[in-house]
Amino acid sequence: MIEKEKNKIRRYPISGARCLSNFVWTILIFSGSIGFLFIGFCSYLNYINDKELVPWSVVENIQFFPQGLVMIFYGLLGFFLSLYLSLTLFWSLGSGFNEFNKRDGYVRIFRWGFPGEERRVNFYYSWDDIIGIRVQFQQASAFGNQSRIFLQVKGQKEIPLTNIGEPLTFEQIEKQASKLAKFLQVSLSINKI
Repeated sequence: MIEKEKNKIRRYPISGARCLSNFVWTILIFSGSIGFLFIGFCSYLNYINDKELVPWSVVENIQFFPQGLVMIFYGLLGFFLSLYLSLTLFWSLGSGFNEFNKRDGYVRIFRWGFPGEERRVNFYYSWDDIIGIRVQFQQASAFGNQSRIFLQVKGQKEIPLTNIGEPLTFEQIEKQASKLAKFLQVSLSINKI
């Protein structure tokens, strides 16, 4: 009996912002911004003292106005961007799960949002309102191919069930979508763009 009840509920985790590429970009942008700030402030110190405080050949060739000032500006911009990215990783934005509960007759889409009163993004849909599953396959030349699964609901927009940057092949997405459509007992449509 317990095994039968367990097979009536499926839950798929969604990673959201916590992926390896976001960690790498955060570290790279932070490192670059610290370098820009350091060179910019060193050029400022050389400018106000009229002598070389930092004896590096890179800094002595950079005048404070306009190059050093621009480097400080880009360093601050990169620093705040890396701060924003690190907060999205810390808050785990976009992560959550998709739950399909055949036993109680609902579909639940849960995601974590920005801190505040509406941090928990929680959508419930009746089992009877589910029309179908759609797979979208888009061939993009620069960034590779993108495949996504959408849930079609009566009177609602299509709801994406997979991450945008999730590195799955079309065959993996198609297999996952067909299993889900079979579980939901709805139609499956595939669109190639």
